[in-house]
Amino acid sequence: MEHVEAPAGVRVRRMAAADVRVVAGIEADAFSSPWSAETFASLLERPGLELLVLEDEREGVIGYAVLWCILDQGELANVAITPRLRGRGLGTHLLSRVLDVARERRIETLFLEVRASNEKALHLYRRFGFADVGRRKGYYERPREDALIMAARL
Repeated sequence: MEHVEAPAGVRVRRMAAADVRVVAGIEADAFSSPWSAETFASLLERPGLELLVLEDEREGVIGYAVLWCILDQGELANVAITPRLRGRGLGTHLLSRVLDVARERRIETLFLEVRASNEKALHLYRRFGFADVGRRKGYYERPREDALIMAARL
């Protein structure tokens, strides 16, 4: 698995309450069934959960990731970059940091679900060692679509 250096002026840090509104906005732009700001706020102090934001020194929060950690397994629940900044390697950097945090938490296997048609995400995840391990028929709504279940051994 590759490690990716941060672009100049960009860092990953833990999500704070002040970030929730922006994160919920990015979530709403990225997903057809988005989590609410209230959901993100309720997760801030939850044990076993890593909430990370990608922050640009000029633009503020431009992405986020949600990582569940349960014993030696983890699930990358949500990850997104603000739409106008996609395609610049920021998601690659964020995913690299998520994997670093998972290793720090002693996660051995990391799982995720992704739309079967999301070729860009599939390519990114495979670059980082994720492999298909299953499929959930009709998992996503708007539009209805299968989810591929992927896993990586850390």
